[in-house]
Amino acid sequence: MDTIPLENLASSARSIQVGQHTITEDEIAQEMQHHPASSADEAYQEAAQALVIRALLYQSAEAEGLNPEEDEATAIEQLLDQTLTIEAPTDHECQRYYAAHPERFSPPLQLKLRHILLAAPVEETQQRDTQRQKANQFIQQLKQTPEDFTWLAQKESACPSKDQGGDLGIWQKGVTVPELDRQLAYLSEGLCDRPLESRYGWHIVWIDERLAPPIPDYAEVQQQVKHCLQEEASRRALRHYLLAQAEYWGIKGFALDQRTDNALMQ
Repeated sequence: MDTIPLENLASSARSIQVGQHTITEDEIAQEMQHHPASSADEAYQEAAQALVIRALLYQSAEAEGLNPEEDEATAIEQLLDQTLTIEAPTDHECQRYYAAHPERFSPPLQLKLRHILLAAPVEETQQRDTQRQKANQFIQQLKQTPEDFTWLAQKESACPSKDQGGDLGIWQKGVTVPELDRQLAYLSEGLCDRPLESRYGWHIVWIDERLAPPIPDYAEVQQQVKHCLQEEASRRALRHYLLAQAEYWGIKGFALDQRTDNALMQ
């Protein structure tokens, strides 16, 4: 990803002061290449936050005599190791958490499905509208003659799966693009009564079978639950520490948001 020119940055972009350290627009522009986003403003915000967090931790490590100038990554790691106190969750806490969120530890939902893709680029609004209308017509046709699905897929679909009559085999989250994944997860078995939209166009979808895996016993996922709770505790501790350091050193020109822990862990 090329660096975004300064003239394309959000008009509100300014230099940022973190304690004694100044973050310039040039530094933010250079950092933006590491934060791909849907807009220049979003990339700017993410890049600026990453640099602010780095400046906070650098100065904090320096104040503790950890010499970040020589090895910044090691100094910051040592700083967090000696500063953050994270207690291991008890088995009772793990069991209570699992009882409240068993679905988080279940194998992913799987679907046996077929589809027909009526392709239309996102920027071609007229073509997308035409294809949507066409998809609705095909759905009405399939309600009357469901046995036409294979023939229709072979004739109309823009997906390579048309050679298999639109059969995509086993689907689970992550196999398709996110916007389609989100819609597929909530479908019942049978023909979906509306076309599903994605960046590729419109999908006519038939769910042959929902393969919902059984929820595992606590004993099977005990270590996963413990790891999940430890990670959440780490994030909370890190967030509190960063916000405290922001107050101690002072930040001008930028405000940390509640994703400070995510930014650092990335």
